[in-house]
Amino acid sequence: MTKEPHILVVGSVNMDLVVRCPRVPAPGETLAGSDFRLVPGGKGANQAVAAARLGAPAALIGRVGRDGFGDALLEGLRSNGVDTTHVGRDDEAASGVALILVEPGGENSIVVAPGANAALTPEHLEAAGGAFAWADAVLVQLEVPVATVERALTLARRGGALAVLDAGPARELPAAVLEAADIVSPNETEARALTGVAVTDAGGAEQAAERLREMGARTVVLKLGGQGAYLAGEKERRHVPAFAVEPVDTTAAGDAFTAALAVAVASGKPLPEAVRTANAAGAAATLRFGAQPSMPTPEEIAQVMQGGLAG
Repeated sequence: MTKEPHILVVGSVNMDLVVRCPRVPAPGETLAGSDFRLVPGGKGANQAVAAARLGAPAALIGRVGRDGFGDALLEGLRSNGVDTTHVGRDDEAASGVALILVEPGGENSIVVAPGANAALTPEHLEAAGGAFAWADAVLVQLEVPVATVERALTLARRGGALAVLDAGPARELPAAVLEAADIVSPNETEARALTGVAVTDAGGAEQAAERLREMGARTVVLKLGGQGAYLAGEKERRHVPAFAVEPVDTTAAGDAFTAALAVAVASGKPLPEAVRTANAAGAAATLRFGAQPSMPTPEEIAQVMQGGLAG
């Protein structure tokens, strides 16, 4: 990489309550699960940890409760090298939690209770203004209020930083949010929620990406899971193939992807090369159980690219 970019993440911090199960239960059904774990997560925290593991100085703006989960979440971030100066403690709301069911093939189903994440306001961002001046890239997701997302992207571009929107979880967004980002990166479900286009094949991916650009997105990097990613920018349209791995747990693979993409672009890599690196990071993240524990190192990404890392 040509330089060491400073990465600022604005987003959620959750404690993940993870259970392995044979399948997602039907309504009214009780299933016996196994291997329950408490794992630090939240899309914002995951991406901050991922950036730090890639060697980038990383900081997070977020909120947790004044509870045991909040204590553990902060300690986990700091132990991974993330600057938590601007992670506040909420006196009223509990720390956010995510309930995650992991099926045998590694696919997961998630329900999030946002807690203190819902109390992250634009005013908190203004109070942390120096962090935006410090950043080379700012990553934002949709597990915090939309007004906060839009303000973070605006402050990023005002400060000259790369503004990256991970458009998850799936929801509709005002055009102003898409227009404020330099890169918009949804997965298939999120792209459909934004555009109404079903992404089930290459044609759907291309159509959804073009629709997002018509809605105001400058560059779209559409995450396609095991099919790789589709890049639609000002000058290029291309599918970037995935790396073949045998997944253990797909939780937070998209977060590893987005963080690696931002670090690569902010360090000066061309977009197609950055997307290829992000594909490898997402694949590497599926080879370990849990969210933050699965965020890959540069060495693990290189091994996936070389075909030498398996679950």
